[in-house]
Amino acid sequence: MAATTSTTENVRIARRVPEDIATERRFDLVDEVYTEDAVEHSPVDERRGRASIREGLEEFVGGFSDFTATVDDVVAGDDTVAMRVTLSGTHDGDFMDIAPTGESFEVENMVFTRLEDGRIAERWILPDMLGMLRQLGVVESPMR
Repeated sequence: MAATTSTTENVRIARRVPEDIATERRFDLVDEVYTEDAVEHSPVDERRGRASIREGLEEFVGGFSDFTATVDDVVAGDDTVAMRVTLSGTHDGDFMDIAPTGESFEVENMVFTRLEDGRIAERWILPDMLGMLRQLGVVESPMR
């Protein structure tokens, strides 16, 4: 029988991605935190396996030297953790093939994490990409 992980421990593990891996840029922790065949889903792309997930995190965070991800709310049960995370930073590096704008952003991100035996097996990420791109000056708001 597989070992079970407590809800409290699952929350701690899920929080490591925004707090330790992204904000602290500890990309080496991907191997410790994710299962070997983990999957990340988002409207932007899908990443399969630790190497691809690490690459995606490095690319996303790499465009912002002062990137931070702050966990605002957490709801958890069984093997699933839902988090509302505020992302912020200044666009001073390449991001999604967009040259640095020097603009700052702050948006909310919803993340749903499924864990297996104390590691992240799957994440569904729902970012406010439109809000982020507007704040970076890349797209205009249709509400103007």
